[in-house]
Parts: sequence; structure tokens; C-alpha cells
Amino acid sequence: MVSKQFAAHYREQYGLTRPEWRTLATIGQFDRITATEIGRHSSMHKTKVSRAVRALEQRNWIARTDDPVDRRIEHIVLTREGKRHYRELVRMARDYEARLVRMLGTTGAKHLETGLGAIETELPGD
Repeated sequence: MVSKQFAAHYREQYGLTRPEWRTLATIGQFDRITATEIGRHSSMHKTKVSRAVRALEQRNWIARTDDPVDRRIEHIVLTREGKRHYRELVRMARDYEARLVRMLGTTGAKHLETGLGAIETELPGD
């Protein structure tokens, strides 16, 4: 529910799909990354990553370069325009998170964070 509400915000403001937002966020977090690594980090199927990368490239928010050693690999980075939008989206996400913390209260937010951390620790990762 929280994710869907946040998705409505960035879709309305930027016209981004959920996979595009997740791809942009992952690239912004790592600076330089491959599509395979995006999929692994975000738990998205390679088809969704590929479509998101293509859409972000059409917006001129990312750039791809071939790996000098293995031409099957492309490295993906944010362009200047992509970095600007990424910073705006991070600000939007932080504002949204602050609203959620206000709704939960400090204690509730800490309990939620602890609970989610425990789930993350116990569930096997990819």
C-alpha cells in the first residue's frame, strides 16, 4: 500500500513506471552498474530492467557504455539530467518517508524498522 501510494506520486510528477523508478534509484545508489546487477539488487526480472533502461535512456537520464574487456556487458550511469531528476526523486522519497514517520510516531517507526530488519535478516536473499 505504501509503495503504491508513493508510486502514484512519482508517476504523476515524472511519468515513471515502478520499474523505471527502481532502476533509476539503483543506478543512483551505485553510480555505475550493469543491467544484471540492477536486476540482482532490485529483485526485478531482466525483461523489466531492460525496458526500464531503454525508457530512461530515451529520456536521456542514463548513458550506456560497452565494457572494454567484455563487449556483452554494458555499464550504466546517470547523465547530468538523470542525476538532477534522481536528486529530486530522492528528496520526494525522503519527504514521503518523513510523513510516514509522523503517522507512526518515533516509537512506531523504530519498531517497524526493527521488525523489517528482522524479516530481512531471516529471509534468504538472491
